[in-house]
Order: sequence, then structure tokens, then C-alpha cells
Amino acid sequence: MKQLVILILVMLMFPTASIEAMPEYAKWGKIAVEETQKHYKAAIIDYKHIGRTELTPKKSEEKFKLWIRNKAGNEFGVIVTIQFNPSTEIVQSIQFSETNR
Repeated sequence: MKQLVILILVMLMFPTASIEAMPEYAKWGKIAVEETQKHYKAAIIDYKHIGRTELTPKKSEEKFKLWIRNKAGNEFGVIVTIQFNPSTEIVQSIQFSETNR
């Protein structure tokens, strides 16, 4: 009984860290950021996941809006669309569309 009480006290004193699952889009968000940085050679200021759309059983699309600042100091938004096979997670295409909002 004494060992049980000690075990409970130790568990209360040193709770385990909760493990939060990464969102499904995290992998695609990382790709969107990396490819935007390469494409525009600019700093990413802000990032927003717009959503996922299933286009066909073998093609899904993740959309992100990134706010970037180029070397000249200009800021603008870029919508990044990544199309991929959801079964294999192979990227099929990445498209960039600039926006001023």
C-alpha cells in the first residue's frame, strides 16, 4: 500500500508531457513554406492553412496563404496550392498565386 501511495505522489509531482498530434496539413505546410521561400527568395511573415479539398480519389489539394516580404521590403500574399496523391503522398504540382490581401 505504501508503494502505491509513493507511486501516485511521484506521478502527481512529475506529470508526463502531453503529446499533441500534429495536424494532417503540417507536412504540406512545411512544403508550402519551403517552396515559397525558394520561389520568391523572401521571408515568410505569416502563414494560414485554408483547407483541403479531395478532387478525385487519387488527387487531393491543400491550400495555404502565406504573407511574405521580399528583399526590397515589399509585402504581399501568396496562395500556395499543393496537389498530391493522398495514398502515396507524392506531390503532383505546386502553384503560386499572388494577392495583395
